[in-house]
Amino acid sequence: SCPMRGKWNSDYFHNDAPIVLELGCGKGEYAVGLGKRFPDKNYIGVDIKGARMWTGAKMVEQEGMKNVAFLRTSIEMIDRMFAPGEISEIWITFPDPQMKKVNKRLTSTRFLNNYRKILKDGGLVHLKSDSPFLYTYTSELVKLNQLPVEVDTDDLYHSGKADDILEIKTHYEKQWLERGLTIKYLKFHLPHDG
Repeated sequence: SCPMRGKWNSDYFHNDAPIVLELGCGKGEYAVGLGKRFPDKNYIGVDIKGARMWTGAKMVEQEGMKNVAFLRTSIEMIDRMFAPGEISEIWITFPDPQMKKVNKRLTSTRFLNNYRKILKDGGLVHLKSDSPFLYTYTSELVKLNQLPVEVDTDDLYHSGKADDILEIKTHYEKQWLERGLTIKYLKFHLPHDG
């Protein structure tokens, strides 16, 4: 397991602020964007591909941001990187919908159970996706498990629900919007007993 497990606040961020993960963060645009807007929270971008994250890490260094970090690991191993209750929110931004492999979907029951291991009880999960398939799959799974939902929309930017957090757009997302495609968004709680 990771030497920082259970010690991210004390040994890395040197504060007691809530920790928010961005899973499959790519260049880390979201982690950096959120970190700038919310200096009272800590953000960790997680991805298996280190080269992509270099962009975000460079921005963090240049701007002297102390509340954003990057972690190179497989999302399957996430519960080895963080202690139970160490994380307050998880963002999943534009993951591969994995149409053929249920177990690889970042919102599958398998992954949600993994997130439960590290999230505070009732911690938040945000999914932002351009995939109607993944959005519908996740929305139905959330309903089936009777998870408390805060936002569920299949057209975020025409829903009136896009607050300042959601206005942060990745490079990839801007391309989708320019092509007239809609962005889907789900925000739900993950209680420990569910």
